[in-house]
Amino acid sequence: MQLGIIGMPLVGKTTIYDLLTESQAKTHNTGKANTAMGRIPDNRIDYLSNFYKPKKTTYAQLEIVDIPGLVPGADKAASVFLDTVRKADALLHVVRVFKSDSVPVYNNEINPVQDIETINYELLLADLDLIEKRIERINDNKKRNKMQKELNLLERIKETLENEMPVSSVELDAEEEEIMSTYQFLTTKPLLICLNVAEDDLISSNYDGRDEILTYLKKNNLSVVEVSAGIEKELMELEPEEKEMFMQEIGIKEPGIVRITRTIYDSLGLISFFTVGEDEVKAWTIKKETIARNAAGKIHSDIERGFIRAEVIAYDDLKELGSMAAVREQGLFRLEGKDYLVKDGDIVHFRFNV
Repeated sequence: MQLGIIGMPLVGKTTIYDLLTESQAKTHNTGKANTAMGRIPDNRIDYLSNFYKPKKTTYAQLEIVDIPGLVPGADKAASVFLDTVRKADALLHVVRVFKSDSVPVYNNEINPVQDIETINYELLLADLDLIEKRIERINDNKKRNKMQKELNLLERIKETLENEMPVSSVELDAEEEEIMSTYQFLTTKPLLICLNVAEDDLISSNYDGRDEILTYLKKNNLSVVEVSAGIEKELMELEPEEKEMFMQEIGIKEPGIVRITRTIYDSLGLISFFTVGEDEVKAWTIKKETIARNAAGKIHSDIERGFIRAEVIAYDDLKELGSMAAVREQGLFRLEGKDYLVKDGDIVHFRFNV
């Protein structure tokens, strides 16, 4: 799965990318996309790693792309922007709210709502262009009558886009959903707005225009996370105990980067199950409603092919009771078959024979 980070220039987009990937982008301001893997922070993996003390600990990961900032009117840059966005499974739109003497202001104005609308408008236009070209091809096709259902759907979507509403707002029946699966619309992608605010403003939960921005986002059904890139950079450099003390001191419960990754993970319909042992504690990413046999295939195709059963315990039960022995004594150790729907937080050991 790929997360594309988008935004206008000079909003802190690459800083957020660096924080999510725990790296330093070497190609800032080149007009090219930066790509790296980012781990999904997970307190459950932290606990299990401390519990088993394995040789290796592996978190769930997400491919993250820092997409060059959108420059309205620059056709080449806009083309690169849209081409890269099209490949992403979800989008994180970083919006500048902070003021800083050391960071220039793009277009001489800090206007979060306008920036959000500018990006959304570019995505809507790209989808509308795709729709219009497809409608034209269908109308020119001699077998047009056989494509009437698709044509009717596209006309409905076109009207929605012309009313400046995303494709995701269109209600679909089962047949229409199947038709839609052949398209790559930009305004159907899960979108999270990341408001990058100044450190003091995050702590006080107050900044110019906050109520207006949040009201706009709620009206347009847009999910939002407020972060301060400055605070996140400080947290990244601290040891766990120091980090906890610092967060308590400034009154935040968890780093913004954690909230971003969790929200994106959820929006993509993803969950994690765990395999544990002295060699490795590892989080495996699967879609919700994945059956045990297919989940086994994430580890190795041989395990899926030779699946016998899944030995399952819930993470919460292990943490509450403190040992595998106690979990078994309470009757919370389960044997599940191939059609068992793996749940988020399941600790699984697969039995197989090939």
